[in-house]
Amino acid sequence: MPSPASPVPARPVASAPAAVARASAEAPAGAATRSTPRQADPSRARVFCIANQKGGVGKTTTTVNLAAGLALVGQRVLVVDLDPQGNATMGSGIDKRRLPHTVYDVLLENTTVAEAVQRSEKGGYDLLGANRELAGAEVELVEVERRNTRLKQALAAVAERYDFVLVDCPPSLSLLTLNGLCSAHGVVVPMQCEYFALEGLSDLVNTIKQVHANLNAELQIIGLLRVMFDPRITLQQQVSEQLKAHFGEKVFNTVIPRNVRLAEAPSYGQPGVVFDPSSRGAQAFIEFAREMVQRVQTLR
Repeated sequence: MPSPASPVPARPVASAPAAVARASAEAPAGAATRSTPRQADPSRARVFCIANQKGGVGKTTTTVNLAAGLALVGQRVLVVDLDPQGNATMGSGIDKRRLPHTVYDVLLENTTVAEAVQRSEKGGYDLLGANRELAGAEVELVEVERRNTRLKQALAAVAERYDFVLVDCPPSLSLLTLNGLCSAHGVVVPMQCEYFALEGLSDLVNTIKQVHANLNAELQIIGLLRVMFDPRITLQQQVSEQLKAHFGEKVFNTVIPRNVRLAEAPSYGQPGVVFDPSSRGAQAFIEFAREMVQRVQTLR
């Protein structure tokens, strides 16, 4: 009688170390991976993109909950929603359909950040919102001057008002994402500990390398955040260990667990940190906010 076939997960598990090593090898060798302290004006905001070219990895959840967590630990925070879906806007308790001004108007220089900002009373932070109009900016920005640095210049005018600016990027390499990366000091990469997520990480690291070399010499990877983590799944444990082995201190110590309360919160227009502060997911994001503050201090 023939022996049973090998389990389906066996091949991806064996390939995971190679995928991690490939992403690590493609990481920029200069400022984009360094962790040595850098000098910066402490009175000006540090700008971070929450980015991953793979969709569905928790970028928006990370953005709004990190923002709310930072607010809880005493930081002044601005969230910039660069995704035409406007999920960060709605998840902050602000109706994207009723915004008088959006990031679209800011990118086209029809208004300023100060005029367009809304207050997320539930989240405790300011928001530069987005809606479906932002999709049109992709076309309109193509032929304008300084098309890659419109957001950077707009944020410079309010840099002294905030400690952190978090930019929620769309899941693609577009003019919107490039504006985010060109405005940022660093990138926070939320990722699931799964095989295909590793392939996406390799693509993202290569993109950051290109932007660092050609458009923004300040850009660096701040850290990899493991999200939607389930320790009961062997593959996720293996990928997590491989990430720590290859990226070292670039992997945040905080791990965000898979948590239903985080998933429910957007339907109530609240970050999970506010919706259910006692949940495991909320507690993890508050801990991540504290870790983020500590890590940023090494960059200054």
